[in-house]
Amino acid sequence: MKKLGFLSFGHYQDVPGSLVTSASDALLQTIELAVAAEDIGFDGAYVRVHHFAPQLASPFPLLAAMGARTGRIELGTGVIDMRYENPLYMAEDAAAADLISGGRLQLGLSRGSPETALNGYESFGYAAGDGQTDADAAREKTGLFRAAIDGAGVARANPQMTGGAEGALAIEPQSPGLARRIWWGSGSRATAVWTAEQGMNLMSSTLLIEDTGVPFDELQAEQIRAYRDAWAAAGHDWQPRVSVSRSVFPLVTGEDRRYFGLRGQVDGKDQVGRLEGTLARFGRSYIGEPDKIAEELAADAAVQAADTVLLTIPNQLGVDYNARLLDSVVRYVAPAAGWR
Repeated sequence: MKKLGFLSFGHYQDVPGSLVTSASDALLQTIELAVAAEDIGFDGAYVRVHHFAPQLASPFPLLAAMGARTGRIELGTGVIDMRYENPLYMAEDAAAADLISGGRLQLGLSRGSPETALNGYESFGYAAGDGQTDADAAREKTGLFRAAIDGAGVARANPQMTGGAEGALAIEPQSPGLARRIWWGSGSRATAVWTAEQGMNLMSSTLLIEDTGVPFDELQAEQIRAYRDAWAAAGHDWQPRVSVSRSVFPLVTGEDRRYFGLRGQVDGKDQVGRLEGTLARFGRSYIGEPDKIAEELAADAAVQAADTVLLTIPNQLGVDYNARLLDSVVRYVAPAAGWR
């Protein structure tokens, strides 16, 4: 059994062919697709977070709205760039959205990815401390955020307002259980080990910031093994989850073939390139007849090792098309791949 979710980047642009021409379209259609995905039987609805770009940027109002319109499906992020966040304000927002959803948030966090703005987080009023890297700053903020949602005291009490009581105050509201539903977006085996040591779930996408010459799925499976070994060594008293992302487009209808048929002929291999000066490996897309895709996914070492698979969607094609795409995966691919 695997949990299946979709991952939307929430692109919007007023260009020919797009059914998502504005930020309003992107937000409202994401809510509608979460409702449709729940009806289809999907387990998760996840959104990507990007700043200074025509994409989804502020996840918590959106997650709260999705939570109010659905009743079962998990609601998550993949991922929130912690460089941009105030950890305590974020803890309040996250707890509120989680309470509205009835405890269904699954929050993916990370240091973030290459972006259109140069050090955009500095425009939000944040900067790494002396001697800190961006990764250090993101991890420090994540530590404070996690402590806050776990009920730690983070502010000194004012005895004049607390009847003389002193000590440290926790943020409000609190949402019990949220602390174990935090994921770290890991791009390497080393960060996967760190994620396990910190006691967070592992979220791995279609990009790894390292390359050893082996196929992407095998390298990602190594990352998952390293994570689980480190988790066991750390002695945590609960079982974590591991997700991977894949681009999966079964060609079922003529519309599918018009959109993705040609791409399927040229986009079936890993890609290797440089990202921020580092050699990186990008995973392939799975495009073709459903039985062929199912066979390929059944042989994908990382997909088999993970308990959750997030499917990236072409959100610009609108709710109806994406709902049909998700239905095709559930109806034709998942059973043949042995996922359900």
